[in-house]
Amino acid sequence: MTVAFDARLRPPDDVLLSELDGECVILNLKTEAYFGLDEVGTRMWTAVTTADSVQAAYESLRTEYDVDPDDLRADLTEIVDALLEHGLLEVRP
Repeated sequence: MTVAFDARLRPPDDVLLSELDGECVILNLKTEAYFGLDEVGTRMWTAVTTADSVQAAYESLRTEYDVDPDDLRADLTEIVDALLEHGLLEVRP
């Protein structure tokens, strides 16, 4: 499943995040699924969960990282799809 970049993403109510030194662990209490993110993954998480859309998060990340835009789009899509698949993010209206 590939998320649309106009989607708004938020963690479900039963998801907890623990951050330490720029890295984080995300846990879904209901399904017991968890994910560990490095510093860049944690920044992507923060961007997509606070932005109005995945596209807005992508644009924000483009200003922060000196990376090929297509590579960033692919990496962001990959992490978002994995988090959605494990129930750690959900699409919100």
